[in-house]
Amino acid sequence: MRKLLMAGLLAAAAAAAPAQAPQPDLELWRLDCGDFMMKKFGAWFSDTFQYPPGARPLVGSCYLIRHGDRYLLWDTGLSDELIAKPVDNDEQRMSLKRTLVDQLKVIGVAPEKIGFVGISHFHGDHTGQAKHFPNATLVIGQADWEVIKGDNPSVADARKHLDHWISGKGKAVPVGSDVDIFRDGSVTMLMLPGHTPGHSALLVRLKSGPVLLSGDQYHFTEAVKNRGVPVFNTNRADTLASHDRFDRIAANTSAKVIIQHEPSDVAKLPAFPTSAR
Repeated sequence: MRKLLMAGLLAAAAAAAPAQAPQPDLELWRLDCGDFMMKKFGAWFSDTFQYPPGARPLVGSCYLIRHGDRYLLWDTGLSDELIAKPVDNDEQRMSLKRTLVDQLKVIGVAPEKIGFVGISHFHGDHTGQAKHFPNATLVIGQADWEVIKGDNPSVADARKHLDHWISGKGKAVPVGSDVDIFRDGSVTMLMLPGHTPGHSALLVRLKSGPVLLSGDQYHFTEAVKNRGVPVFNTNRADTLASHDRFDRIAANTSAKVIIQHEPSDVAKLPAFPTSAR
């Protein structure tokens, strides 16, 4: 019943197109949402000691999807507090070159045009700039939502970033199962728990072919073959089950997989401000 209620709330937020109407034009932009140098890469990203010690660069990426005249922003990256003020410690270096708002301005999309902000999971490098889109409906996994509403200190950053919705000032739709965002099969949020309790990915069915955005199902290319599980994932068994589902969806839809932290994967999409259609 709870799942049905949440699905109904999301359906109300997204007015359905007429049954016989053609599918609205679909467009996807990749956005720069941060840079990372993971100084303890091997220690963090495998709970089976798969990788040697040493540093490795990763990226943060977010995505804008235009569905007709409506917009979904998928993930919101590192906080813009990092502009010109990188975080640098023994574990990692995190930096941000340009805010989401500034990037969207280039393509003529004002913050108030964003109808949905979809959050793959509650980590701070995916929630950092959500506050700049207060008019948007926040769509997030139910299990992640329950965590950030609590007092767990490990999600303090996300709690701060999403306070507008947690406090009830903005509309939030926590979901416990897959969600057809625009109710026409074009954009589907996929529940893939394990990295966090309510982690999700996003399937975007462009005319040129489906694109599958990973969230943090995987962090880099080798993890797909190695079935890697980072030490900080919340549930190992759920992660492996979600690996299997993610891979099967990719194969069955012939989707272009974009691992959101993998530089070579992000580069599969056109460089901003060019879009994929």
